[in-house]
Amino acid sequence: MPALSAGILMYRRTGKTMEVLLVHPGGPFWRNKDRGAWSIPKGEIEPGEDPADVAQREFREELGSTAGQPLRTLGEIRQRGGKRVIAFAIEGTLDVCAISSNKFEMEWPPKSGRRQSFPEVDRAEWFDPTRARQKILASQQPLLDRIQEARAAR
Repeated sequence: MPALSAGILMYRRTGKTMEVLLVHPGGPFWRNKDRGAWSIPKGEIEPGEDPADVAQREFREELGSTAGQPLRTLGEIRQRGGKRVIAFAIEGTLDVCAISSNKFEMEWPPKSGRRQSFPEVDRAEWFDPTRARQKILASQQPLLDRIQEARAAR
């Protein structure tokens, strides 16, 4: 069964336009990747967990800040590897220069026997919809459409 994750797409208004907050994954694999590498902050849902609670927890762990309330559902997407992601939207602000991510450990370089620690998220940035579409994982692009549709319907 494919993994199930939950995450938050935060947005802010800048004049007549909107910007969305995306995160860049940390670690050596992602170091030199940019286009199509960014994501919403998200993490895996364990059995019995509430997706909105998981989305809030992952936002806090990956960015060092709370997202706030109320979350609005953006529905579910399926990523290329089969992982399902339940996404929520919230209007908010976040100082991207002040993020503080949790860390993970892995053997690096491969087969070296040495373990190193890396931030789960190495940076966050606000993007207008056009740039966000270039930066975000292709499988998460529908979330950008959904948030723009939701804002237009208001």
